[in-house]
Amino acid sequence: MRQCRSDYSYVIEREQFERHVDLCAEMRNYGTESLFPELTFDDGHISNFEHALPVLQSRGLTAHFFITAGWTATKPGYMGWEELRSLHAAGQRIGAHGWSHTLLTHCAGKELEKELRGARMLLEDKLGTPITTMSLPGGRYNQRVLAACRAAGYSMVFSSEPRAELVPAGYRIGRLNIRGDMTVDWIRSVLQPGSRVLSSLERQYRMKSAAKRIVGDRLYEKIWALLNRKELVAGNGGEGAA
Repeated sequence: MRQCRSDYSYVIEREQFERHVDLCAEMRNYGTESLFPELTFDDGHISNFEHALPVLQSRGLTAHFFITAGWTATKPGYMGWEELRSLHAAGQRIGAHGWSHTLLTHCAGKELEKELRGARMLLEDKLGTPITTMSLPGGRYNQRVLAACRAAGYSMVFSSEPRAELVPAGYRIGRLNIRGDMTVDWIRSVLQPGSRVLSSLERQYRMKSAAKRIVGDRLYEKIWALLNRKELVAGNGGEGAA
């Protein structure tokens, strides 16, 4: 999230984010007439603390922040432990997003252990709270990764699959990635019961998953970065709705 414009499609300007949050608060008040949106953020970008947190607090809302543990206090543009402790003290929920944001499907045994258990233990040691949720980097997973997440102590994992979830939620949770070109009216249409827009997004996700299998992760990531004008220097924490 930034206060200035960016060519990266997953950067949300603050005023736009405020409109998104207001919509979430409005939809939550509808009760059973609409889906109940939850806000999530990945990576741990400093903008989550500087911009997102004040907006959430002003509306009395909480979100789930998934932190790339190895980037904390080491990578420019990302939160340090002081910011993370303040985020947690403010009542926001903290989860893990791996150690180095490596795609977990590419990790061998020891590397997978560090990405999962190592990230959880560091966050727990620094924040003094249990870390039981995990956001899968790149949304990538297979049965081996899911089993490793369970073994590492995670009771719930979040993917990038755009779908509505039943309550109480299961072990694997889908989410909708929010881009800067998504209007409030469009997001509202996604949150309607039986949304055709959401069904279309699910079909698109399945097609993209098939494309990833055909071209491979590395080529797909290059194409994705080109299409989304991914910024290679600063990085950004993404906003998502579950």
